[in-house]
Amino acid sequence: MTPTPPPTIPTEDRIWQLLEEVADPEVPVLSILDLGIVRGVRVADGEVHVTITPTYSGCPAMGVIATEIRLRLLAEGITRLHIHNQLSPAWTTAWMTAAGKQKLEAYGIAPPKDVTGHVLNLFGQDEAIRCPHCQSANTRLVSQFGSTACKALYQCDDCLEPFDYFKCH
Repeated sequence: MTPTPPPTIPTEDRIWQLLEEVADPEVPVLSILDLGIVRGVRVADGEVHVTITPTYSGCPAMGVIATEIRLRLLAEGITRLHIHNQLSPAWTTAWMTAAGKQKLEAYGIAPPKDVTGHVLNLFGQDEAIRCPHCQSANTRLVSQFGSTACKALYQCDDCLEPFDYFKCH
C-alpha cells in the first residue's frame, strides 16, 4: 500500500479568491472582501490562517461568517485552518471596496459616505444621505438603527421609499 500524500495547501492568492465567494450573511450581495473584514491570510507550515475584524465589536454575524469561511475552505480540501478575530484596529467603512459600495446601492442600501468627505453644515446636521432608489438627496433620518445595528433607517421624501443607510464607522 502506498501512503496517501498530504493534501496540497493552496497559495495565499487562491485563498483570497475563495474568500471572495463567502457572502456577508446580513447583506448577501456583498462578499466578506467587499466589506473589508478580512485583515489577512497566511499559509505557514501546512496551515491556513485567516484573520477577520468585525464591523463592530458586538456583530452577531461574525460566528456565521467564520463558519462560512471554514465551510468554503473545507470544500477546497483545507482542513488545517485557523480563523482569528482581530478587534484592533477597529473596522472602518473606509476598508470597504468601491465595488462593495456600488453593490450596496444597487441592492437598495445607501452606501457609507467617504469618511474624508463627510462634513457637517453650519447647523450641525450631517450631509443629506442620497436615496438609493431615486438618487434624491431629499431624505430624512427615521431611526439611528435600521435592519441591523450597523445601519440607520432613512426615508426619501420624494419617492417615499424607506431605505437603510450603512453607517460610517
